[in-house]
Amino acid sequence: PDMYPGNCWAFKGSQGYLVVRLSMKIYPTAFTMEHIPKTLSPTGNISSAPRNFSVYGLDDEYQKDGKLLGQYVYDQEGESLQMFPVMEKDENAFQIVELRILSNWGHAEYTCLYRFRVHGTPA
Repeated sequence: PDMYPGNCWAFKGSQGYLVVRLSMKIYPTAFTMEHIPKTLSPTGNISSAPRNFSVYGLDDEYQKDGKLLGQYVYDQEGESLQMFPVMEKDENAFQIVELRILSNWGHAEYTCLYRFRVHGTPA
C-alpha cells in the first residue's frame, strides 16, 4: 500500500517468481516495476532491487512455460517507477501473468519487490 523501506515482498536469494491473476483477460501492452529510490534506503543502496527479469503470459496457473512477453532490466540508477513495453507481441489475451526475477543488484540474502503492474487492453 505504500513505498516505505521494508514494505515489500521479499524472497530469499536473487531468483524467484510471482504469478498474478488479473480481474479479466487482457492484451498486455506494458509492465511497470517500482522499488524505493536510493535516497529512501537506510543503507543508501538498493542492491536488493530486481535487476534482470522476464514476464510471461499463461493460459492457466498450472502451465509450466508460458508465452514470453519480454525480458527486461530494472535500472537501479533510473527512476523508482520504470515502465517496460511488451517486446514479444502475441495475438492471445491473458488473465494470468508470471513475473520471473532472474537476478538482483547484488544483495546476497534476499530480493525485494515493491510493486509490479500489468498494463493492457481488455479482451
